[in-house]
Amino acid sequence: MSSFWYCVKHHRVEDPDGCPPIDRLGPFDTREEAEHALEKAEQRNQDWDHDPNWNDES
Repeated sequence: MSSFWYCVKHHRVEDPDGCPPIDRLGPFDTREEAEHALEKAEQRNQDWDHDPNWNDES
């Protein structure tokens, strides 16, 4: 099984020999999943921002 990462420094999908982990999101099972890494991260942030179990605002 191949693994892919999204490099936030270079804004591209990389294989395991790419940039250091500090600059990457992943791993993802497919290149297509890695291509959408930023969208997935944004959706997760939105979900967490609106999760009543984690929202401290009253």
